Amino acid sequence: MQFSLATNFDDTLIDRVKGTPVREIFGKLSSDVAGGGRASYQIVNVNRRRVAQHIAAARRAGIGFNYLLNAACLDNIEVTRKGQKAIRSLLDWVCEVGAESVTVSSPFLLNIIKNCYPELRVRVSVFAGTDHVRKAKMWEEMGADCVMLDSLLVNREFEVLRAIRKAVKVELQLLVSNNCMQSCAMSPAHMNALAHASQSGHHTRGFFIDWCFLQCTAMKLQDPVNYIRSEWIRPEDLHLYEELGYDSFKITERGAPTDVLVNRVKAWTDRRYDGNLLELIQPYGFREVRDEAPGKSFLWRLKHVFRPFTVSLRRLWNVKTLMEERGMLGAKDGPPPVQIDNRALDGFMERFRTAGCKDVDCNTCRYCHKWAEKAVVIDPACRERCAALYKQVFDDMSSGRMWGLKPPISRPPTSV
Repeated sequence: MQFSLATNFDDTLIDRVKGTPVREIFGKLSSDVAGGGRASYQIVNVNRRRVAQHIAAARRAGIGFNYLLNAACLDNIEVTRKGQKAIRSLLDWVCEVGAESVTVSSPFLLNIIKNCYPELRVRVSVFAGTDHVRKAKMWEEMGADCVMLDSLLVNREFEVLRAIRKAVKVELQLLVSNNCMQSCAMSPAHMNALAHASQSGHHTRGFFIDWCFLQCTAMKLQDPVNYIRSEWIRPEDLHLYEELGYDSFKITERGAPTDVLVNRVKAWTDRRYDGNLLELIQPYGFREVRDEAPGKSFLWRLKHVFRPFTVSLRRLWNVKTLMEERGMLGAKDGPPPVQIDNRALDGFMERFRTAGCKDVDCNTCRYCHKWAEKAVVIDPACRERCAALYKQVFDDMSSGRMWGLKPPISRPPTSV
């Protein structure tokens, strides 16, 4: 068993996971020419000097570093002279500071790296959508050293997992700590939107209102089953995947405080967690410490959202209020409004050992609904307050008021 762990660029994180199954840590600059899988304001604010220092500390501890070039879309800069020069310059620096590997979503970027930087191992990102034997084989044939499978599409599909593991020889990795919804229709659009939210030189300059993420969190709060029909792999269920031949696992979240990341490593190392499952899989609402993660100051966030000529600041205030209510801007006092009793989910995965979900109507099956009733508790007052806030924010965004536009005039349907 070995882990790839997200880093928040706090060197004490390295000291605290030394000697655990953490083989490598992964991260990237707050923004770079390639962009990545998180918006700049969602991760820590680090420059090249800080990244280099952190990589050096990891190497001294015997832990590798994986630099993320995992954007689902590079905005076509990779087929321009200027873009090629910028990507090559970034890769030159990645090698200079001692990163052993990189993660990509683009087959062309994989090809560039294998031709020009053969010393780098290349991992294929979850954003590449590998959920089929042939896809995994193609990445292997293109020279990938490791393929991370698409957790949204395969983590509950044991027959697919078994077939892919049998078909390829390269390292395969599974994401254990995410809580996106299985087979989410918003996923491709969400990945492309995130790609440009940390891409230097993009015309949005890091400004991003994550509509897909807000929709996802609203759906979960409205219907608890959406917390269960998700992609996470509980520490207690890790052995099920090891039995299929998987021994490499990825733990997120790059914007989390150090105590949270250490707690997650401990949970999957111990293969047991007694508490709220959301503490292991949710990317916000961290309760272990109340201090900001390094580089995640209020001014850092403000830089990316205070755009009076881009967005209506009055309407944007509703987004801020909603995010505060959900704990997305820091932990709130009192018990968490949503709790998933991890112990109550013992036995949940037994069904998936013999049956998947891709060909099943969830509302007809209702297996996950029964487990949600057993394990998920949501504060009704919080749900009511947030429902009104979500409605206002979504109305503002869809009508154009968020950007200071007038709602369109209602027109009768055109007769044929």
